[in-house]
Amino acid sequence: MSESQHSGHILITGASTGIGRTTAIHLATIGFHVFAGVRRETDGQSLEADGGGRITAVRIDVADDASIASAFEMIRTTVADDGLLGVVNNAGIGVFGPIEHLSRDEWHRQFNVNVFGPIAVTQAALPLLRAHVQRHGRGSARLVNISSIAGKIAQPILAPYSASKFALESVSDSLRLELRPQGILVCLVNPGAIDTPIWKKGEASEAAIPPDHPARQLYGSMIDRVTDAAKNAAKTAIPPIAVAKAVEACLTKRRPKIRTFVGRDARAGAIAKAIMPDRFFDAFLARYYGVPKE
Repeated sequence: MSESQHSGHILITGASTGIGRTTAIHLATIGFHVFAGVRRETDGQSLEADGGGRITAVRIDVADDASIASAFEMIRTTVADDGLLGVVNNAGIGVFGPIEHLSRDEWHRQFNVNVFGPIAVTQAALPLLRAHVQRHGRGSARLVNISSIAGKIAQPILAPYSASKFALESVSDSLRLELRPQGILVCLVNPGAIDTPIWKKGEASEAAIPPDHPARQLYGSMIDRVTDAAKNAAKTAIPPIAVAKAVEACLTKRRPKIRTFVGRDARAGAIAKAIMPDRFFDAFLARYYGVPKE
């Protein structure tokens, strides 16, 4: 571990693997005390072992109100009057399939974790973020929501995930204005293809739509194209440390960016979406995914 450059308490959810784990360890390395949200005790033990004494594992399921309340009871006791310098809402899942064949329960599961979870965690954290502002001044407390380029570009077969990230973008925009008078800054981080276990989870989702599934009759070729595109993206995915450094900037810069697109694909996609008319952008995506013409 390097010498401390920063201080203060940070909570990051979804820290068991991938972006969350890498970010938790990185923030601990640069001096923060990190509450790392996990669902399994073994993941917490591993993080604490790699955290150089600056990581405290917290059992938290963002889709469970009782779990959130229990986690924050422990966090409040630890931070006392110093409060929380930052909260990083990172926990997320991806639901895969054509809209026609996704049940209401699957949509609920997607939004419970990716939208309602961050909202509930933020609600619980706000008193501690305000406490930090009271002690350290306006702009000292930060809320960082991990979105995705999928929060800017909707794709076929990935509608639940994209919709949840679009919703998180909107919630973040509203929070940024609501919390501005309280001296709490709100940032979004939008990764593109990042080298994490989510790609394996995507393959598992594809396997859940077998060849004889009714969805294959009308959407089979599109499912295959989207899956192939994800596998190709995985081959060039960048390390999660790139996201961890973007989070660091959100937490430490005096005037952090409102949105940070991580990865060349995310930046290029955001630019293309911003400058191309919707009809032309739809045509581009249709060609990419092999969608027949109207």
